[in-house]
Amino acid sequence: MTDTPGWASPGTAPSNEEREPGASGPTEPADRPGHTPPAPQPGAQPPGPGVKWSKEQPPPGQWSAPTGAPSPQQTPPPPPPGPGWTGQPPGGYGGGYGGPPAGYGGYGAPGGPGAWGGGWGGPPPAAKPGVIPLRPLGVGEILDGAVSTMRTHWRTVLGISLTVALLTEISLVLLQGFVLNDALAQVRVGNRAANPDEVFRALPDMMIGAGIIAVVTTIAVVIATALLTTITSRAVLGRTVSLGEAWRDARPQLPRLFGLILLLGLIVFGVMAGGALPGILVMAVGGDVVAGAGLLVLGLLAASVVTTWLVIRFCLSTPALMLERQSVVKALSRSAKLVRGSWWRTFGIMLLTGLIVRIVQVLIAIPFAVIGAAVSGDGITDLLGTGGGHTGWAYLIIQGIGALIGSALTLPISAGVTVLLYIDQRIRREALDLELARAAGVQASGAGAPGPVPGS
Repeated sequence: MTDTPGWASPGTAPSNEEREPGASGPTEPADRPGHTPPAPQPGAQPPGPGVKWSKEQPPPGQWSAPTGAPSPQQTPPPPPPGPGWTGQPPGGYGGGYGGPPAGYGGYGAPGGPGAWGGGWGGPPPAAKPGVIPLRPLGVGEILDGAVSTMRTHWRTVLGISLTVALLTEISLVLLQGFVLNDALAQVRVGNRAANPDEVFRALPDMMIGAGIIAVVTTIAVVIATALLTTITSRAVLGRTVSLGEAWRDARPQLPRLFGLILLLGLIVFGVMAGGALPGILVMAVGGDVVAGAGLLVLGLLAASVVTTWLVIRFCLSTPALMLERQSVVKALSRSAKLVRGSWWRTFGIMLLTGLIVRIVQVLIAIPFAVIGAAVSGDGITDLLGTGGGHTGWAYLIIQGIGALIGSALTLPISAGVTVLLYIDQRIRREALDLELARAAGVQASGAGAPGPVPGS
């Protein structure tokens, strides 16, 4: 038995019917287990209150049952720690006096008004008016959002990607047929006639050709990203957009977009040229070719690391330019600000997307390469890269058709991931989900809710 007001155990105070009128103290707890009341002695006085009881007791009938409302003198139980508290409150509440049965998540019926712990399943889910939920995204949700955009708006998306891929592949086929054949023929894997000196002399031409291909591919990806930015941003809100609307929205930004491409190309070219310059100078002045080639490789490796860091840092500049109507320099600054502190996460997502895109392109291109090798007069040597001469036009054209299909299917994925990664970074840093919810006309009930993001 405790003396603390308001926390007395059940059964310590009898009801009014069991008390004699005028009694001044509590009755003996005869129903306590294991307790045998002593036998009354003849002539002995009834036992008085114990030493712990005050001589002045309240009038009869003033003791209320524990199930009633607490008296003003009683200390109310402390409130639970906060929303979502599902444990038992101190002193046995939540299964004790007048409360719900034990096991409920708090005071009152589960899930009822004012019930603590009614949200047993965690915070409410975020609104999802379009292809992504309006909250910080995981890696799988970004990839799924890009694929869902392409699947939902396939006419507009494939129209844009097919046009860009067609122009890109035509340029690459012509470039390889007229420019790169001579350089590539000198460094075939199985060409035994080529000695190390010839390989090193052909290396600059190969680098130039690979750089041109990389520039053309980058331009295609940037243009596709710019044109698909409008479609993806509308898909996030659950709205559709036609090809004409996407073009009208992107057309005013095209001069700035080409300025952005030119500036990024100059930055990458400057870094790579700076890394390759020492090796090229050593070979040009007639020094040791092997030492010059080694220095060239080391310089290119160091330049590649710096280029990769810069590319990831500025990878969100295209959607920032298109959606925020920023200038070229402001778009680069915005991308650097959004990526700051999340470089490795951004790098991992872009690397994973690149691997997926490349695997899909290779799987689509292999059958066309086999068909081109069978149709071409050079036969299987073109497929294995062991031929010593020029690659036939039939092989280049058929292989280009396979590359065209692969690019048309993968460009929307690359562009969609870039746009959704930009939106995800703004949600994490600037609470863009609230603005998107207002634009979509929904209530972002789970927006900004704490908790782990799957796959992040």
